[in-house]
Amino acid sequence: MSIKETFSIKGENLLKKIQDLIAEGNVTKISIADKSGKEIMSFPVTLGVIGILLAPIFAAVGTLAALLTECKITVERNNKDSANDEEAAQETQIIDVN
Repeated sequence: MSIKETFSIKGENLLKKIQDLIAEGNVTKISIADKSGKEIMSFPVTLGVIGILLAPIFAAVGTLAALLTECKITVERNNKDSANDEEAAQETQIIDVN
């Protein structure tokens, strides 16, 4: 089961936020959308994906950050605490990080 969180963030903070989310370790997928909600980029994040494999993703995210004034990041995380609670797994939490 997984939980989805959506962050609203300014383009200038996008790359740093993506790096922080990946460093947390429990993120399985990250999607980036413009402020109207149109998905621009989506990529899986697995424990085996490190360093050189993420470099092209970081370059693309950096380019997006330069073009976008505001965007939304949707993060899918593993939910180990409430694996039997389907309602919690379907819940989406929205956080404003401006």
